[in-house]
Amino acid sequence: MFADSAKIFIKSGKGGDGHVSFRKELFVPAGGPDGGDGGKGGDVIFEVDPGLNTLTDFRHVRKYVAQDGEQGGKKRCHGSNSENLVIKVPEGTVIKDFETGKVIADMSGDHKREVILKGGKGGLGNMNFATPTMQAPKYAQPGQTGHELWVQLELKVIADVGLVGFPNVGKSTLLSRVSNARPKIANYHFTTLNPHLGVVDLDGSAGFVMADIPGLIEGASQGVGLGHDFLRHIERCRVLVHVVDAAGTEGRDPVADIKAINAELEAYNPELLKRPMVIAANKIDAIYSEDEDPIAVLREAFEPEGIRVFPISAVSGKGVKELLYAVYELLQTVNLEPVVFEKEFNIEYAGDRNLPYTVEKDADGVFVVEGPRIEKMLGYTNLESEKGFQFFQGFLKDSGILEELEAAGIQEGDTVRMYGLAFDYYK
Repeated sequence: MFADSAKIFIKSGKGGDGHVSFRKELFVPAGGPDGGDGGKGGDVIFEVDPGLNTLTDFRHVRKYVAQDGEQGGKKRCHGSNSENLVIKVPEGTVIKDFETGKVIADMSGDHKREVILKGGKGGLGNMNFATPTMQAPKYAQPGQTGHELWVQLELKVIADVGLVGFPNVGKSTLLSRVSNARPKIANYHFTTLNPHLGVVDLDGSAGFVMADIPGLIEGASQGVGLGHDFLRHIERCRVLVHVVDAAGTEGRDPVADIKAINAELEAYNPELLKRPMVIAANKIDAIYSEDEDPIAVLREAFEPEGIRVFPISAVSGKGVKELLYAVYELLQTVNLEPVVFEKEFNIEYAGDRNLPYTVEKDADGVFVVEGPRIEKMLGYTNLESEKGFQFFQGFLKDSGILEELEAAGIQEGDTVRMYGLAFDYYK
């Protein structure tokens, strides 16, 4: 089966220990210490592989451990650094801390290669500890330990447009007609068990990527069926196309179906309902009702909400061109930058915690917080996003900076400046 999530254990390599030895050669009666430094442990690096489209490999191998650095040697020999462990993943893979569920990295857009765990530094050999008063040190520094972490990998497809709807309404047929995708199509529920992507080319305009999101069922947002596995693929889509069986060939009510799908989207992530939507009223070639026009019913129910309805036949192609150009126009109204999930979880190393910073009040009454630790935090935090700012607030609290500001006498409304960033302090 298509695999779009996996839990794995990763561990970076330990740094090699420094060596204790003394130079012992003929005619060199006091050679002194010559123990070399240990080598650096291997990093754990995630890298996008364009040839991958599932996380299936991680279902079979769940433990990934980088090698340790080599110990230092005598005659001032430096231990060799270990090779880094590179883990290949498909584009669109989101790496999360398993315990908290917070995002460590999103392998999308420009993020093709990310160091997730750094290897430990090598220890210093005893040659580094010789002083005028201690000319024969009999100790060396051990290498820093590696870091370990359980992470959750989630694959979220990267597409401009997502086709959503109940099983067997014609999403796969529509995708195969308008793009180069060739999904398996059959008249069974849950035929599609993995998302399919296709590039839609339009005359006179740029194309876009469309994804057939596997059929949803009621209760999907609570994990019923394969609900969560399917819903996560909608999160990157900028425009949603509701595909419904307008003819009701299986006795379904298309209006009720759309409302049910929207309820599942809202329960999973309320932001999804803010995406532009259109309705593809499929199977119009099978409409035989003489009493009520199902297309008119759909339009009456949804067009007052700004959701346009397009009658189509995915089998014959009737009405499909009008639908595609309407979708393209909607895409021009939204942000075309790739949807990349912000970093929420920072792996703090012992060295990071020791980086200094200062909290001072200047002559204008502004509280100035500066230092290498602050510079490093600001370097990887996007404060323009809501999640990035929440991460920033958590850093201030967890690092003790808020306590130091309060100890320095800060009051509500006072200004805090961190390099180019300035904000007012409120509890």
